[in-house]
Amino acid sequence: MAKEIVKTLCRMCDNRCGMHVFLEEGKVTGVEGNPDHPWNWGRLCSKGKAAPDIINAPDRILKPLKKTPQGWQEIGLEQALDEIADKIRQIQAQYGKRAMSAWKGEALGFNQEEEMVRRFCHAIGTPNYFSNDSQCFVCRYMAYRFLYGTGAYPFPDYANAKCIVIWGANPPAAHPFMTRMVMEGKQNGARIVAVDPRLSMIARQAHDFIPILPGTDGALALGLIKILTEKGWYDHDFVEKHAYGFEELQSYAARFDLDYVEEETGVSREAIEKLALLLYKSSPHVSIYIGNGTEHHVNGVNNSRAIASLIGLLGALDRKGGSRVLEGAGVRDMTLYEEIPLSHLDPIGADKFPVLYDQRHECHTMTAMDAILSGDPYPLRGMILTGANPASTNPNVAKVKKALASLDLFVVRELFMTETAELAHYILPSATFMERTEVFCHAPIHLLNLTPKVFSLPEVQDGYDFWHDLAHRLGAGEYFPWKDAEELNAWLLEPTGYTVEDLRAHPEGIVYQPHRYEKWKEAPLATPTGKVEFFSTYLKDFGMKGLPEYVSPSYKADPEHPFVLTTGARKLLFVHSRYHNIPRFHEACPEADLEMHPDDAAELAIADGERVSIESKIGAVEMKVRIVAENEIIRGCVHGIHSFIRDNVNEITIDSENDPISGFPLLKSIAVKIRKIKGEGSTPHQPD
Repeated sequence: MAKEIVKTLCRMCDNRCGMHVFLEEGKVTGVEGNPDHPWNWGRLCSKGKAAPDIINAPDRILKPLKKTPQGWQEIGLEQALDEIADKIRQIQAQYGKRAMSAWKGEALGFNQEEEMVRRFCHAIGTPNYFSNDSQCFVCRYMAYRFLYGTGAYPFPDYANAKCIVIWGANPPAAHPFMTRMVMEGKQNGARIVAVDPRLSMIARQAHDFIPILPGTDGALALGLIKILTEKGWYDHDFVEKHAYGFEELQSYAARFDLDYVEEETGVSREAIEKLALLLYKSSPHVSIYIGNGTEHHVNGVNNSRAIASLIGLLGALDRKGGSRVLEGAGVRDMTLYEEIPLSHLDPIGADKFPVLYDQRHECHTMTAMDAILSGDPYPLRGMILTGANPASTNPNVAKVKKALASLDLFVVRELFMTETAELAHYILPSATFMERTEVFCHAPIHLLNLTPKVFSLPEVQDGYDFWHDLAHRLGAGEYFPWKDAEELNAWLLEPTGYTVEDLRAHPEGIVYQPHRYEKWKEAPLATPTGKVEFFSTYLKDFGMKGLPEYVSPSYKADPEHPFVLTTGARKLLFVHSRYHNIPRFHEACPEADLEMHPDDAAELAIADGERVSIESKIGAVEMKVRIVAENEIIRGCVHGIHSFIRDNVNEITIDSENDPISGFPLLKSIAVKIRKIKGEGSTPHQPD
């Protein structure tokens, strides 16, 4: 066969960078960036360059596996699907339709992959759809939704900003090509501010680094709001015409005396006043990006709401140099929530976190573990999981493993034998991003793409073929009528005015709509009042607080565990538990470590590289200490790298303390004590 170059989008993370794939005799031999794609302009990060390592990995699962008393046994795909369908029928006949569930992870994709899983659940009569969104993204999604009615984040207009605030995020590790946009803004004269407990890579590039105690972001934001409103440093015209609840927010923020904010957050009064003045002088050309560092706390949604309120106060919403409200391409929705709502079947977690379910039709994964183990509120006995590894990435992994291992049917679609896959009854090989075709809307740049199927392997199904074949076996084939993913793509694109052929002719993507500013001048916002809601009427109707009221982190009231543990910061080489099996990545970062301030290490008599025990209220884990420079982490705060097979910090992260709105767990503000393992006389120490 001749050598061939295929243009696609990288899916080693969710940035979707343009990629050229090199094929020789049907085998992927290399990749490089597509210089015509306007997101990455020919660049690929280390993960993207390693795509062939994953595609051709020797440990990749390529045959269906069935667990037997003698171990894993290879079986045919048709047999596996027949047996799985039979077991689903048995479970639903014995326990009811809602006893089955499905769980979507990030590893195999968002968009169509997610909507297929949602569609399948309702097609077979269960409301129990779970995903990684129980602890990522949705918290900030809700914050923006309540304030601005937008279904996507207002995206910073970095290039035209005068001030860029990166709050609780580290784009060089998580979104490397967004970093290029930030640096473009910096080159154009924007002042960069980073707010974070750690001196991250982006903080090193900032003009101002503001170290903050974990989980206190809401207090800092409200302190800024107090200054801005008391001094009149806000957009009076925008607030008067386009905002609701300003007086209530101003009155509440007035309680945040700067001496209290300084004590609560660890941020000096001078730094708070300096940032407030910078925001005022730069407005409305202020771009604020909120990362998931603000999410994983007992008050995550309101932390994010308080920060996001600054966008409206400064008149930066949908303004040049501010935060653009993105517009979708109009691709069809695959879900069945209107045709088959199923909300009357008590979706798992909807009683405990009703806003999460109402906003996202998302069940709560941590509540699911309790339901599996207890049978309360009803038996949850079967699960199909695709592209997720909760036995490594979810909090309290011991409970997760116990719950998943107790299911009557547990099916995992995966590329590799993960900690979660080991618990399954069946493992089905899954297609990589090069082995499927899908429509993708790159909203920050208003770009519509179609990825081609670069190659295929026998008995390795793409997402659509799997859900289609299983639905047809279960008598729900009418909801998966398209013969293949190509036909589905054509159906999805119909409302957009573009065809599959149009997108194939433009592998670099098609700009479906030019960016427009100040769309709030043309139509009301999609909030109940049609305005920016500093006071959320939606939350009030749910019996919750309308204002983004601040709650001090729980670790501050736990003297038995004097350190605060943060987790979840990404390493550039990995995406949570993914890619640790790439040999060169593993060699570069072979084990987890615990970052610690040098003064804390000195008082515990811990040397760099020594192992310690970190104990939360649910257990303990051992990790190697990495002592960082004194400006790299706040005193009394430690950071644990997560999702390593050995020394997984999620053995001690807590699943039972949750944000009351989103249901998000504590992953970034956990009270712990630390004990030196080697040496005599080591005791847990309470920092000054």
